[in-house]
Amino acid sequence: MTLKSLPASRVELASLLLMALTLILIMPFHLLAPLLAGMLVFEVINNLARFIEKRVSSRFGRPLAVAVLVVVVLGALGGIFTGAFNLILHEVNDPSDRLTQLLNVIDKARSQLPGVITNHLPSSSADLYQMAQHWAREHVSQLRLWGRETLHLLVAILMGMVLGAVVAVIPSPDKSTMKPLASALQTRVERLADAFHRIVFAQIKISLVNTILSGIVLLVIMPLAGEQIPLAKTLVLLTFVFGLLPVIGNLISNALICVVGLSVSIWVGLILLVYLMLIHKLEYLLNARIVGGRISARAWELLLAMLVMESIFGLGGLIAAPIFYAYLKIELRDYELI
Repeated sequence: MTLKSLPASRVELASLLLMALTLILIMPFHLLAPLLAGMLVFEVINNLARFIEKRVSSRFGRPLAVAVLVVVVLGALGGIFTGAFNLILHEVNDPSDRLTQLLNVIDKARSQLPGVITNHLPSSSADLYQMAQHWAREHVSQLRLWGRETLHLLVAILMGMVLGAVVAVIPSPDKSTMKPLASALQTRVERLADAFHRIVFAQIKISLVNTILSGIVLLVIMPLAGEQIPLAKTLVLLTFVFGLLPVIGNLISNALICVVGLSVSIWVGLILLVYLMLIHKLEYLLNARIVGGRISARAWELLLAMLVMESIFGLGGLIAAPIFYAYLKIELRDYELI
């Protein structure tokens, strides 16, 4: 047995146990979102810094990378809030237009669906308003809870991004000057960052595949079938952007496409829903195939890890599974255990 086949010292073992405990506690304490946000900012700043440092003094590379990232993030947030504000103003000035479109969808559904279903659909705007009001009264406590949880999540993500930027800007100390446990823990964190880096680039490939498949149905198949999908090109772009988020991003883009499909007809919406469900199931295989290639894992290994993590921690576990499993593989391979 070689010296490297097991942890070299109790310090190494202690750092591994601390890292394992940290990763386990991340899930029940709902720290996955800020962790991913911080690591994403860290990766972006590192890559920007390398690009900038080739052209300017390395002394200003990382601060300049942070400045560029802040401008981009603030610009994106400003654009989102401005668009949302303009949309709200438009709806307030002319809410009847969207309501008419929704009632048209309901009318088409009445003519195409069986009576067992259409009996539960509103027949007028007044009925629709009453249904919404009744639902809001019954779920008022749940709506308040959702609001608090959403605010807490946004604050946590923002703090994670700030911490990621701070860690990226501050130079890492030389390991030779660090205490043994601190040096070992830094090695663990570096390997986790390496695992995250591999998963991010794999997720970009997955998003591209999802975007191409969605673009085929929205821009090719539907027009050939005589159905023009509104905002088709925008939906394709959003599919790529949201697809960068593991699993949940695909759900968001699918929901948007289905809603737009329903504005055309109930059957177009249902066809798009079935097609997108197939793409969503395909994403599990893509995750296993593409991500597995980045971390040298077989498809069944990653699928099993995703299944186990999802059953224990829910959707968060499903998102974290590729990253945690990639980190585990890196550690085991370094100690020549696999």
